[in-house]
Amino acid sequence: MSVKRKAPTLNDVARQAGVSTATVSRCLNFPDQVTAKTRETVMSAVRKLAYSPNFGARVMAVNRTNTIGAIIPTMENAIFARGLQAFQEELRRHGYTLLVASSSYRADIEEEQIRSMVSRGADGLLLIGHERDPAIYRFLETQDVPALVAWSHDCTKSLPSIGFDNRKSMRALAEKVIEMGHRRMAVISAAMKTNDRASLRVHGIRDAMNSAGLDPAELPIIETTYSIDAGAQAFDQLLAAPVPPTAVICGNDVLAVGAIKQARALGLDVPGDVSVTGFDDIELATIVEPALTTVHVPHRDMGTRSASMLIGLVEKKCIGEAIELEADVRLRGSLAPPRA
Repeated sequence: MSVKRKAPTLNDVARQAGVSTATVSRCLNFPDQVTAKTRETVMSAVRKLAYSPNFGARVMAVNRTNTIGAIIPTMENAIFARGLQAFQEELRRHGYTLLVASSSYRADIEEEQIRSMVSRGADGLLLIGHERDPAIYRFLETQDVPALVAWSHDCTKSLPSIGFDNRKSMRALAEKVIEMGHRRMAVISAAMKTNDRASLRVHGIRDAMNSAGLDPAELPIIETTYSIDAGAQAFDQLLAAPVPPTAVICGNDVLAVGAIKQARALGLDVPGDVSVTGFDDIELATIVEPALTTVHVPHRDMGTRSASMLIGLVEKKCIGEAIELEADVRLRGSLAPPRA
């Protein structure tokens, strides 16, 4: 009968590496706080001994799992990727692990994931946008699990947030479109019912139209899913209208790339025959031809600062607040004045 080997301990790693247990602990939890040489020595000992930290004991000691959950609407495109990468980097710098789930823009799935992450010991949660059942916020408060909203800014909400004003940002873009001389505009948007970011962006376009003396009621809007193919299909519908738009304003860059793709398929020149704009300024925006006029969102800054504030909330070092970041219009080749 084989005898089960005793698992290596922190002391075993320290002896193997010739350092203190405190140094081993710093290497494992805060690697940026030790030199590269010491880190490599310690990690070599960890690998040689096949050491794994006693996670359960750590949780019991500090009453925390050092795990943060993030629930994003989708993983199918790069809308959230850059911000989430910066969020994870900052968490890791402070010794936290990130768990990610996707709700597919469905409120019922998001609620299920929130409850699941809390039951698995998540110390805090990153949520996207403010639009959800108030019962979820009551649940988080009862469980004493702090949550932070990103990708949206609203100082009237109770939950702390680090984001940008979707309405104001899209209004600024729509004003540029109108200044170019466009009067026949149309919108491709995500479903607005459960997506406050999408609905606020459409409100921003209507605000710009009102200010310019245009009737927002005449603005054609197609609501669809966030994908290149969905953007292409929606664009096809808009351009089939008896009086097609001269500018199509899209709720994000993914939809806008789909619109440009379909314009080519229809033999249309962008921006000669029709202008197309996006929102987010993800990498696709500069790769597509012509480069996309869009709203630049400070994804990395938002991700880093969200992680920092959420850690502060978990560790009771701050009370949280609503911080607005600036999102600005980037004028590129996909927007031009309409042909006379």
